[in-house]
Amino acid sequence: MHDQLKMSWVTLDRFCQEESAKDDSLRRRLKADHRPLRSSASTLADDELLGMLGSMGFELDRRGVEDLCAGALSAEEVARPLHKDWEARNPNGGFHVDWIWICLLALWERWWPDKVCLELLDDKIQAGYERQEQGNLAACAATWLNAWADVLSLCDATGIGSIDEFDGRFPLTQSLYNWLSDVEMELWNAGIGDREFLTARIGFCSEALRRFPGEEQWRTENLRRALAETFFEIGEHDTADELFESWLTADPQWGWGWIGWADCYRGCVKAHPEDLHRAEELLLRGYSIPGVRDRADIADRLMLLCEETGRPDEAREWKRKAVLLRNPTAAARPGGRKVGRNEPCPCGSGRKYKKCCGSPAS
Repeated sequence: MHDQLKMSWVTLDRFCQEESAKDDSLRRRLKADHRPLRSSASTLADDELLGMLGSMGFELDRRGVEDLCAGALSAEEVARPLHKDWEARNPNGGFHVDWIWICLLALWERWWPDKVCLELLDDKIQAGYERQEQGNLAACAATWLNAWADVLSLCDATGIGSIDEFDGRFPLTQSLYNWLSDVEMELWNAGIGDREFLTARIGFCSEALRRFPGEEQWRTENLRRALAETFFEIGEHDTADELFESWLTADPQWGWGWIGWADCYRGCVKAHPEDLHRAEELLLRGYSIPGVRDRADIADRLMLLCEETGRPDEAREWKRKAVLLRNPTAAARPGGRKVGRNEPCPCGSGRKYKKCCGSPAS
């Protein structure tokens, strides 16, 4: 299970900003406490922000801020020691300490918008979600590709090689763990209207697989399927076939690998009979593998394929097998007789029921 993540200052600020816009009582409390938010700096000129820092004992000009931020990967890591210094000098409080981070981040964003940092990356990811909600898929995908480049830069700067490690070092409002799946999906959606996003999806999936080789099985498998199906979509069918063949040779029990491969042929816009035959052949190969994972899902696909090709009787039989695989205790012969443990399994695997759907492992 993915570990509970700490919360960054940019995330806390974002939550406060969003909630205060909806909650009058919270907005009044923030105002009464003189608690600033990032938006508080939007109307201040650069000199005013520097003056704010100076009033707290940090006399800086542009060069001084640049030197202070050199090598940093977030404004928060620059501000933390300054916070401690100010609090040590002002034990009774006074000027709100959050202004240090807010001023530094505002200047960073204005003066070095292309310098990668946690906060600006977080802004890009959230901007993508806003465009997604607006239905602007191309803008969402483009924004997220820009954010992905920042993620890679942060990995290069820190030597990070896993998603958990990234999320521990850079706690975003939306974790990398969750966001990666959204990026892969939206690149596909945007690619329907602009094929360049499909090419970008190939690069994204390839790089994610290379950068994060030790991830959970489901993520690696999903990225592999996305990579191969995208090659197929852009017309590189041989490449897609070679990828699926190599992965399924190494792991023939990967049920959704067989489904993904078959879907490439079954989902063709102008699927010819030979494409549907190829899809069925792949599904049957996968279904016949002893111990194949998600066998019931393969049966579901075979049911749909039979329905699409005008074979209702076969479709009903595959549906029966899928139901049986998901609920083996309901196994019964026509007429209600229970299947004997030494009889052939009704799912069609060719094995005895006690060694297949009726086994304790199943």
